[in-house]
Amino acid sequence: MPLPKRESPKGKRVSLFVTCMVDMLHPKTGISVVQVLEYLGIEVDFPANQTCCGQPAYNGGYHDEAKELAKDFLKVFKDSEVIVAPSGSCAAMVRVDYLNLFADEPEYLAEAERISSITWEFTELLVDGLGIENIDGVLNEVQSFAFHDSCHGLRMMGIKEAPRKLVSNIKNAEIIPLEGAETCCGFGGLFSVKIPNVSAAITEKKLSSIQENKADWILLGDVSCMTNMNTALEKKGQPKRVRHIADILAESISGSRAKREDNPDEE
Repeated sequence: MPLPKRESPKGKRVSLFVTCMVDMLHPKTGISVVQVLEYLGIEVDFPANQTCCGQPAYNGGYHDEAKELAKDFLKVFKDSEVIVAPSGSCAAMVRVDYLNLFADEPEYLAEAERISSITWEFTELLVDGLGIENIDGVLNEVQSFAFHDSCHGLRMMGIKEAPRKLVSNIKNAEIIPLEGAETCCGFGGLFSVKIPNVSAAITEKKLSSIQENKADWILLGDVSCMTNMNTALEKKGQPKRVRHIADILAESISGSRAKREDNPDEE
């Protein structure tokens, strides 16, 4: 099924879909998204009744259960003008999979198509939607970054260049290529639970690439991948860590503000 065409999100209020894993494990990343958007002059709201988008149930074949969660999502975000998620996988669920989930239910399909047309992954919204590639960020010291391209964000949402463009325009940020950047980290949601040995083997291969890379940090747009890789790195006693790009962007705008305060004549 072709994806619904999008209207420009410029000048519209943005509703944050924070996602389960961000909410439960990495709430700071959700705060970082809001900080960046508000720094750019974008109005942000947070529908408080939001829950899971239904992706775990959908991927596990429990489509009836996924539909109930999806119906609730459609209700919670019915007044939203634009929806942003700091997760390529959850954004893909709403943008792509809701259309398949409700393909035979016209009473819900129309709203699913509308919701699909206004849903964006965070970096995709900034670069492709709003045309912002440079947020004038400054890091307090030189840091180097390599990118991991999460599976759903890359393959279902086409997200690859947007995060790199944003970081490349941050002062004191250096990008270093990561071998196997597009290779799965091994998490895969339920895949890591149902086939743990295969999942662990894939993660091990990814970790080898990370450990050999000279970058200070590995960046990505999905905290599920981040949690999986950081847990594995910690178990191995490896110091390198993976971070969400929203947290680096938020850190860079704090540096930008501090620089302006220290050097008001540069305004």
